[in-house]
Amino acid sequence: MTLIHLTPWDLAIAAILVLLLAAMSWWLRLGVERRVLIAAARSAIQLTLVGMVLKLLFAQTSLPLIGLMAMVMLSVAGLEVMQRQKRRYRGGWGYGIGAISMFLSSFSVTLLALTLVIGVEPWYQPQYLIPLLGMMLGNTMNGVAIALDNLTRNAWEARGKIEARLLSGQNWEEAIEDIRREALRSGLIPIVNAMGTAGLVSLPGMMTGQILAGSPPMEAAKYQLLIMFLISGGTGLGSMAAVWLGSRRLFDERQRLRLDRLVKASRS
Repeated sequence: MTLIHLTPWDLAIAAILVLLLAAMSWWLRLGVERRVLIAAARSAIQLTLVGMVLKLLFAQTSLPLIGLMAMVMLSVAGLEVMQRQKRRYRGGWGYGIGAISMFLSSFSVTLLALTLVIGVEPWYQPQYLIPLLGMMLGNTMNGVAIALDNLTRNAWEARGKIEARLLSGQNWEEAIEDIRREALRSGLIPIVNAMGTAGLVSLPGMMTGQILAGSPPMEAAKYQLLIMFLISGGTGLGSMAAVWLGSRRLFDERQRLRLDRLVKASRS
């Protein structure tokens, strides 16, 4: 099967749909037309720049450059997690909890896949490392953001119940156990739903891309299955790390509830 190359005119035709969406938002007074246009422009610029950078990385296979790009990806993902919180942690914790959780989960699972499953030599081949890490960070970011937002929001709403449990003699882990469990469950829902509907309701993005690029459908299905298993593991690890770090931060060394460590975000 021959790969069909897209021209700028092809992309411009597809972009008309975005303009129609913005026009519908203006007509229906939804108030999101500006955000739609900005998001579309950002995605076009960002993906074009990434394509140029990846072309350079593929040609050189330089570990320092690959590491730099990986850190940039992690930094942006950490900022995105922080911005999605209705009540975020003060200071560097607002950024650090999400970034650390994604680093521990996404990087470890990606390294495991490259060395033990795919067996790339060297393991930092950018053709494999960057796409895998990007998918891991993107999906782990969603799980971590949802779990942290659920944790802080429910802890704030149930602060009286938590303090009553502490007064009754429970430690901080027991006092917030049900809230942590619910936060973790919420972080896992998106990937569980994605796995449950894959192939029946939708063809996942990687599989679709490989088929469009000319790969055999069964080979594309195997790679997509691998990616979904990796993402589920990474999302679970990242959400657990974020919920544990986040809940621990809500209490001081004397196990007192410290909701003053949270600040309400300027936007929801």
